[in-house]
Amino acid sequence: MPQIRIACIVPTYNGRDDLARLLDSLDKQSVQFDLYVVDSSSKDGTGDLARSREKNVATIPSSQFNHGGTRQMMVNQNSGYDVYVFMTQDAYLEDSTAIERLIAPFADEQVGAVCGRQLPHPNASPLAQHARLFNYPETSQVKSFGDAPVLGLKTAFMSNSFAAYRGRTLNAVGGFPEHVIFAEDMYVTAKMLLSGWKVAYAGDASCRHSHNYSLMEEFRRYFDMGVFHAREPWIRERFGGAGGEGLRYVKSELSFLGLSHIHFWSSAILRNACKLLAYKLGQKEHRLSIGLKKKLGMYKGYWNSPYAEKQ
Repeated sequence: MPQIRIACIVPTYNGRDDLARLLDSLDKQSVQFDLYVVDSSSKDGTGDLARSREKNVATIPSSQFNHGGTRQMMVNQNSGYDVYVFMTQDAYLEDSTAIERLIAPFADEQVGAVCGRQLPHPNASPLAQHARLFNYPETSQVKSFGDAPVLGLKTAFMSNSFAAYRGRTLNAVGGFPEHVIFAEDMYVTAKMLLSGWKVAYAGDASCRHSHNYSLMEEFRRYFDMGVFHAREPWIRERFGGAGGEGLRYVKSELSFLGLSHIHFWSSAILRNACKLLAYKLGQKEHRLSIGLKKKLGMYKGYWNSPYAEKQ
């Protein structure tokens, strides 16, 4: 690929040790890029660490953080780049060519966004290991809207823990939305696909990123996912549902655990049942009070925003 201008944007909040690990991995990358950190007024020295190591650090009140809005703010304030790479503070790169491999699919001028592979952290639980291995396979893929009848929602799968976007394409579809509770990455990717762009999954570009969520944290995350899909029904209408993905996930998980981890089976079944319940409850969020939604969801600050009441 010819020389392109790359910006890497990382939102941070109370993750000093995680950020140090990420910055160390970014320092070793084989391609040149400009790094921009936006800290949500951390209280543990995360912002201080960022400012001691990087020159481009913005600070916002924690109450103003918005999954889509904050990222788009950073794009708007740092315009003119060919590619924008996004990472989260709790991810890091083991391979010095990870970003180089992540942006390689942009050699195809029709590719608007690329999702990298996420491998589990060394301390990931068996359930967290399976979640990453199931959702982030080794095989690379380029997708278009024409793949939706087969792939369903997976067509628009994207994660801003390690993803890249062509700058002009991101702008063409209106950038990251401010009104969604989260999943701004899937929202933008779906818009790109509907506009005729392709999206790629780079199985050879990997980071380490996983969560050992508690049962309640899983519930809250899937509640918010239900809220997202309820408020953006066009995504399921145009791309279809998960197409039996839930059942396939459960079967894959039990197979992955095997008899050697049979003591995790009951936990796995309970967690998947809770995720389904939470998702269905999130889809009915219009019947719930704001106070209850704050208790049930993970991203509680959203319910204090102007977008809490569905327009």
